[in-house]
Amino acid sequence: MAGAVLLVLGGAADAAAADVIYYPVAPDTRLNVRTGPGTSFQIVKILPYDVQVPIICQTPGTTVDGYYGTSNIWDRIASGQYVSDAYVHTGSDGYVAGRCG
Repeated sequence: MAGAVLLVLGGAADAAAADVIYYPVAPDTRLNVRTGPGTSFQIVKILPYDVQVPIICQTPGTTVDGYYGTSNIWDRIASGQYVSDAYVHTGSDGYVAGRCG
């Protein structure tokens, strides 16, 4: 993806996960990052346009209608930081990473 920004979030434990893949956020989208897997959780930051995020693990949460459809999957991109999978291009309607524990 030309011109995309690779966003590295979290600490050494997150970055050290060898099987973590980075996925692009929907185009022209500034995505809310929340403290948990749902829209009722606090927003801790807003991602800039054209970033890619790591998916450390995934978990069910609030259902969101987004750029890539409707999903209740939330992606943990760093410790205590979640984004709705409906705005992340994973190429799948299901889970692409392990469940958060």
